[in-house]
Amino acid sequence: MAKTQLNVRVDEGTARAARERATARGMSVNRYIEELVRQDTGEAGRTFVEAAADFMKQYENVFAEEFGPAREGTHPGTREGRR
Repeated sequence: MAKTQLNVRVDEGTARAARERATARGMSVNRYIEELVRQDTGEAGRTFVEAAADFMKQYENVFAEEFGPAREGTHPGTREGRR
């Protein structure tokens, strides 16, 4: 993917926080900002939801065995779920 340079101005506290967060995550400030924008635009959220859906589909039989068939408006482990 081609890269485009984007110049932004932020106060020193914000710049310092961005550098510290990027360093703590072992990435460049550029990569950190890219990740934040992707999360804000929903790409990471969609990826998470898709992965969670795949996980649930893969293990739906295990959950059904453990918690029984799903019933609308009830939750396992609650009084309503034990009726």
